[in-house]
Amino acid sequence: MSKIDYEQALLDPGSVFTRPEDILINPTLSREQKIEILRRWTYDANEMSVATEEGMPDGNNDLLRRILVVLKSLTDIDLEKTSSTKQHGIPRSAVKPK
Repeated sequence: MSKIDYEQALLDPGSVFTRPEDILINPTLSREQKIEILRRWTYDANEMSVATEEGMPDGNNDLLRRILVVLKSLTDIDLEKTSSTKQHGIPRSAVKPK
């Protein structure tokens, strides 16, 4: 597997990875890098959910759930600490080592 562009993955995880599970099995990323990419992808997936609520077409209803499943396999997530915005981003303080 070739090395991925980590900076691009942070900016737009969906442009680098087809599915969240691909992050988990990527051997070139550290555990911390995987967590950070997934954490940022949750924000993007929540933005899509907000857009759907506002009448825009939805690309993938299942994406957020799949991201959270993969993130949960790497760490314990405190979902009570999500941000107060519509996107409910997961701050770094909510992601704890297993």
